This record gives sequence, C-alpha cells and structure tokens, in this order.
Amino acid sequence: MPTAASAPVRQLDAAHVTELTTLAAELLALHGSATSPALLADLAHACRRLGRELRHALRPVDTADGLFVLRGLRMDDTELGPTPGHWSTVAQAGALWDVVLLLVSSLMGTPIAWDGQQDGRFVHNIVPSPGHETVQTGASSSVLLTPHTEDAFHPGRAHLLLLCCMRNHDSIATTAASIRHTRLSDDDVSQLTRRVVPILPDDAYEEAQQFGGEPTPVPTLFAGEDGLTLRFDPAYTPRGEADEPWRAAYRRLEDELARVCVPVSLEPGDVLVVDNDVVVHGRVPFTARYDGTDRWLKRASVRVPGRRTRPEAEAAEHGYGQAALEAWAA
Repeated sequence: MPTAASAPVRQLDAAHVTELTTLAAELLALHGSATSPALLADLAHACRRLGRELRHALRPVDTADGLFVLRGLRMDDTELGPTPGHWSTVAQAGALWDVVLLLVSSLMGTPIAWDGQQDGRFVHNIVPSPGHETVQTGASSSVLLTPHTEDAFHPGRAHLLLLCCMRNHDSIATTAASIRHTRLSDDDVSQLTRRVVPILPDDAYEEAQQFGGEPTPVPTLFAGEDGLTLRFDPAYTPRGEADEPWRAAYRRLEDELARVCVPVSLEPGDVLVVDNDVVVHGRVPFTARYDGTDRWLKRASVRVPGRRTRPEAEAAEHGYGQAALEAWAA
C-alpha cells in the first residue's frame, strides 16, 4: 500500500515538535478542556508564541498538488486508549492532540465548526461506527467513501481540511485527487460551470436535511485566479435532475478524478492538509473490528480570510440553515 510518500511531506524536527506540543499541553492545563471556549479564544494569541521557523512550516498548502502531509508528531498508542466506537464517546481521549491540531489550524487560518455536526466541536473524531458501515460519511467502513469536497453543500465550507492520524494499524488509505491534474475539454469545463443541480447535505447533517428551503443549484467547477477549483460530492448530487450534456461532462470529471487519484496511507502523528477547493478526498473500504484498534482520525476545518477561490454568488446561498462557527467567537 502506498504511504504518505504519495503526497508531498513537510517534516517537523524534534525541536519544533517539542515547541508545539509543549504549548498545547500548557493551554490544555490552563483551560482544562480542548473544547473550552476560553481555550478557543486564546488560540490566536498563543500562536504568536511559536517561533518563525515553525510558523513557516505550518503555513497553508502552497503547491499545485493541493495537499501535503505534516510529519514528525509522535503518539503513544497505549496512552491514547482504545479507538472509540462513536464520536460522542471520545470524551477527553487524545485531548492534547485536539489542541495541537487547533494550533496548527489557527496558524493556517480560522478554525470553524458546525452547530449541527458533532455537537459544534472544532475537532471531529472520525471512527467507524456500528450501523454506519455503508453510509457516505466518515463513520462508514465497508464501502468506498466516494471522493468529495468536504461539506460541499455549504457556502461556508472550509478552505483547508486537516486530518490527523491517531491510529491506523491496517494502513487504510485516504484517497486524494486534484482538479489541477485532470484533463478536461473546454466543453466539459463549460458544462460544469453551469448552475444545474444542487448539492444536498450529507447524512452527518440530519437537521440540515430537514431544511424547508428550496435547494440551490451550484456550479461544479469554477475558474479561480490560480486555476480551476471544484465543489464536488456525487453521493449527494441529484444528477437525475440534470440534462444529458451536463451528466456526461460530470461522468468524465469522475473518470478523470479517478485517474489522478492517489492513496495516502497515514501513520500515527501524520497530519494530512488538503486544499478543499482543489482536492477531493475519500477513503478505501475496510472491515471494522470494533475492538478498540480500528482506524482513528481527528479532523479540523479551516477558513482562510480573504481567499478568492469561489464564485461570489455563493454568498447568497442559505446553507440549509447550518451556521459555521468560528473559534475566536466561540
């Protein structure tokens, strides 16, 4: 199985790891919980204590690949305890790494959360859960998690997605595919920049799925200042409502993303950073054991202020009633 070498790697040295984890431990000790509003409010100020070299290493994605793996953090598998059976049972497990991930996120932009997902937490726990094996969410296991834009249904979705590996004994790969590596005809691009069908909320957003407003058609592709960007979630796109030329172009986009897709098998301590406007991500299927040793990731979402990689018309979308929460205002 290919490893994180499938993606560019930024290596943190031991001194930088100590600097980052020491600050995280201080914040956790001061505020008592990684979900403390006071800790969230303190993040931006705390980041100023980190040295220039570390801050540079923790800059956002800045290459055409649209992703990189941050490597160098080290975790004690025994100290972590068993993989939770559901995100709601995590409690304080891995709380230090929640704060580490929040610090990294804060250096790249503004961490966000959702009032309708995982109780509004800014760090989500991605674990296989009984009864969710075949759904198209991170709690699934036995099916391919289709490559998608994170929270594609919402105009306030993250610009950057961070996935921190806590445990991955079976080397289960995350998949990633960049729109910048695809080969699409001008006609296909033209078709997919049309507003034809909506992207609906996924199964992790039960409240949003009950929203009474009319779904808003959105473009799949957008010509940004630095190249094409995409908004893509085929599992929640009602393609049957579209005309055949659009559907044919969408199928060719799917084929191209499959062609350029790379597997990234994260090791404990790796943080995969994905440009959510350029790269779609997914996961290969696996068999969950539910014995405390299953794959466990922590996820953070980041908005980058002032970034212009999306159509201005998104500002008028209703977002299915979901509000994005910002860490500094939590």
